[in-house]
Amino acid sequence: MPQIPVIDLSEALAGDPAARLRTGQEMDRTCREIGFFTIAGHGVPAAVMDGLRDTANAFFALSLEEKRRAVHPVPGTPRGYIALGVEALSHGNAVETPPDLKEYYHFGREGWPDEPYYTSEEGRRYFRPNLWPERPAGFAEAAANYYAAMEALTVEMMRLAALGLGIPEHFFDDKIDRHITAMRLNHYPEQHQAPAAGQLRAGAHTDYGLLTILNGENVPGGLQAQTRDGRWLDVETDPRSFVVNIGDLLMRWTNDRWVSNVHRVVNPPDSEAARSRRLSIAFFHHPNYDASIECIAPPGGAKYPPVLSGAYRDEKYRQTRVAAA
Repeated sequence: MPQIPVIDLSEALAGDPAARLRTGQEMDRTCREIGFFTIAGHGVPAAVMDGLRDTANAFFALSLEEKRRAVHPVPGTPRGYIALGVEALSHGNAVETPPDLKEYYHFGREGWPDEPYYTSEEGRRYFRPNLWPERPAGFAEAAANYYAAMEALTVEMMRLAALGLGIPEHFFDDKIDRHITAMRLNHYPEQHQAPAAGQLRAGAHTDYGLLTILNGENVPGGLQAQTRDGRWLDVETDPRSFVVNIGDLLMRWTNDRWVSNVHRVVNPPDSEAARSRRLSIAFFHHPNYDASIECIAPPGGAKYPPVLSGAYRDEKYRQTRVAAA
């Protein structure tokens, strides 16, 4: 496979049952071979995408001193600004590397019902208040608009996934209706000194949820995905489209029918390093924390025992942290 496939969602999102089944089956064929694809015809307004991108760029252009005012006061809390040197994604796949060459802003949904699922001790581990900086203005609104658009898109994506897997279209609905999805604005700054040996913008890793929906930029020092035979493919990340990749939990849920590919963000060429920066916006879709993930497999054919979604995410997140924020 020379490049990442493109799947057009426009006919499926228009509601035609035959088109929805065809699109789901196209997802299934793709994800059996490589768990990466680009989606076109997704229906997300350009204004929503640009609104968050422009806001994020304005934030990361601030001085480090001002950005650090948005660091969460409780170390290790996945909200607010995270500086360079805190995370090494490859550690989640048991590969030791220096910290990734990125900074990021971490947030979740902006509000939730006053119900025990959200407000209990366990619920508060996943539903945490966001932390917003003083500048730029409108950060929270831009983030909430984008988050809502991704919620709507992932509902459709999971219904199409179900059709592709040959299970009822709404199988996933009650397992993602109170999801614990987090978002990150990943900023890969210019590199004014040579990286350490083995140090990348983001080390080779797999994502650990259901779907990651990424909006990026085609600039030097970008995303690469590894095929089953070990080749690295450059992944185009046009600002008007989304790249989708399968996470470890969905691979497990499908009994390894779908693949969660190793991927990385490479450094720019030396000739571009001092002036090449990159922004990517990632929506890490993850099921309800109390959802039991049981392999979709024939009786007696499951490769993995059931696991709770929240506990699975907690362990994976812990493995990637290399320092307190």
